[in-house]
Formats: sequence, structure tokens, C-alpha cells
Amino acid sequence: MESKDSSNVPYRFTHGEFDITVVSDGFIALPSDIIMPEASAQDKRAILARLGGGRTTAPMYTNIPVIRTGKEIVIVDTGSGSQFQDTAGALEENLKRADIDPASVTKVILTHAHPDHMGGILRDDGSLLFANAEHLVNVDEWSFWQDDALLAEGLRPFAAGARSNFAAIGERLTMVAPGTATINGIEIVSTPGHTGGHISLSLEGGDGLLITGDALTNPVVSFEHPDWRFGFDADHDTAVRTRRMLLDRFARSSTKLLGYHWSYPGIGQVARFGEAYSLV
Repeated sequence: MESKDSSNVPYRFTHGEFDITVVSDGFIALPSDIIMPEASAQDKRAILARLGGGRTTAPMYTNIPVIRTGKEIVIVDTGSGSQFQDTAGALEENLKRADIDPASVTKVILTHAHPDHMGGILRDDGSLLFANAEHLVNVDEWSFWQDDALLAEGLRPFAAGARSNFAAIGERLTMVAPGTATINGIEIVSTPGHTGGHISLSLEGGDGLLITGDALTNPVVSFEHPDWRFGFDADHDTAVRTRRMLLDRFARSSTKLLGYHWSYPGIGQVARFGEAYSLV
């Protein structure tokens, strides 16, 4: 597949007291059997085309927000590094384009521990990319990946990678809990299902901003078909409840959402059309 990513230019905006720069890590290519395994062949072809994909796969962008507030420089997720697909892993290069020094980042907040969100914590030489930052993870997410049963399931590579990455952070890893505000104006929101301890982030200001991580993974399927299974969701039923809760709540508000895998820079709002939803 040709590179579909044209997001080398960082996207900057302000929200309340926050200065935010969205930086791309590139994109990952997912097959239709992961994006929408229960869809009909006709629906798969149509949705892949809408996503800018080919006959069997579509590109999923990787939008990483860097948030400046007071003396804090906060990055949400770290991209893939070299741990997932070679079409991703461009975070450090694109941070340089945005004049952001990784050494200046004070906090890394991880929405969850999948390799396309956490794989970039390490450079290829084994050093921490954000060597001076405190790395925050939901305690439920950390505990989820410690379950040895995952090593006997299809999630074995993800579980082994998550454990290895957590160990690499070492003493810079801090456990947090949903409902807490670890940084003034940024609240951790529990949005489980994609993984056991997946979180989103709610930012104060204006009508609000929610950084969704993978709670609403796909800009078409998650909105128009929220009950459909997504191949990388750990708990389908919980993931559906989370999606429907978010869609219903934000369709009745003017809150902005920022999605990790939506078309760059990943910012939109939820609109409701009858029984369906749309990203606008």
C-alpha cells in the first residue's frame, strides 16, 4: 500500500488554557477482517473505499497530541516506534518538525498499552524517547496486561510487548486512576473495552475536548455501526457500551473530540442521524 499520510506539517490549536499540537506517527494498515469482521463483503468494500483503502486494507492514521499548559508539556501516547508497522514510527521525526524536543516533555499519558500507542517509548538503541518524563498509566490497564491467561490467547504478542514496555519505563512509571486530575484541567476518564483499562482524557475549557484514544477507533465504523465487533477489542460487549455511551453523550453537546486513528488531525464532533451517528 502506498503511504496515505500527508501529515508532516503539525496541526496547532488552542483549547481553553491549553496549547495543543497534533503530531503524526504515520499510519498503520489494517485489514477489513480486523476493522469490521462481521460486515458483509459489500459493506467491507464500500467502507474500505471511504477510508481511502484498497481491496482488503485501509490506512489508520495516528494522531498524537502534545499539550502545553503552564510548565507542563504532556504527550498522549507514543506511537509505534519500530514495534508494529514500518509505515508508522515517525513520531520523533515529526516532533522535530514541530520544534518539540522530546527531552522537554514532562509527562507521557498512555491511553492503553497496544504497540501502536506505546511502542514508541523506546528508541531502537533501547533508550527512553522521553527520558525526563513521568509516564502515567491507568492501574487497571497495567493489571490487565499482567494476566497470564493473555499469554495463552491470541493477545500473546501484545501482552508480552506491554509487559516489556512497562518494565522499560522503570521508575518513571506512575499508576493513576480514572476520575483523577493528574494535571490541572485534564481529567482521566475510564473508557474500557478496547483494553481492560483503556482511558480517555477530558480537557477543561469552552465546550470541552475529549481525547478518545481507541474508545472510538474508526472514523466510519465506530460511529455508524457502534455495535459491530472490532478485531482488536479485548471485550466486545464492554467496548460497545463504551462507544454508545460516548456517542450518545457527545451527540447532545458541542464538545470536540480528538481521535487517534481518525483522518489527520483527528478533530471532530458527534452528530446523530436517527438511530445512527456520524463524525463531523
